Amino acid sequence: MSEEMTSDWFDPETSTFGDRVAGAREVAGMTQEELSKRIGVKLITLQNWENDMSEPRANKLSMLAGMLNVSIMWLLEGEGEGVTPLVGAQADADMEEIIAEIVDLKARSMRTANRLSALEKRLRARGA
Repeated sequence: MSEEMTSDWFDPETSTFGDRVAGAREVAGMTQEELSKRIGVKLITLQNWENDMSEPRANKLSMLAGMLNVSIMWLLEGEGEGVTPLVGAQADADMEEIIAEIVDLKARSMRTANRLSALEKRLRARGA
C-alpha cells in the first residue's frame, strides 16, 4: 500500500467496508488466508467482503471485529474504535507473534461464548 492509500482507507467519507476490513487485516499482520481460516469462512468469502461484493452476517461481523481488534461500527461506518495505519513502521517478529496469538485467543473466546449461548437457549427451551 502506498502512503497515500494507507491514509485514505481510514477516511470515513472515502473508505468502504471492504477497505476497512483489508486495512485492519493488514495492520493486524494477517494474510487473507489466515484471517479467513481464523473466522471460519472460505477465502473467496473474505475476498468478496474486502472487494465490497458482499458483507458478513452479524455473527461473522462480530468475530471479524474481534479478530481485527476494531469496533463493529468502525467496520461498518468508519466511526468508533478502529486502527491506525503502520506507515513505514515494521513491528518486530516477537510483537507480531504476540498480537497474532491474542487475536486467535479472542476469536476462540468469541466462538466459545456463542456456543455457550446456544446451549443456554436449548436448556431454557426445555424449561430447565
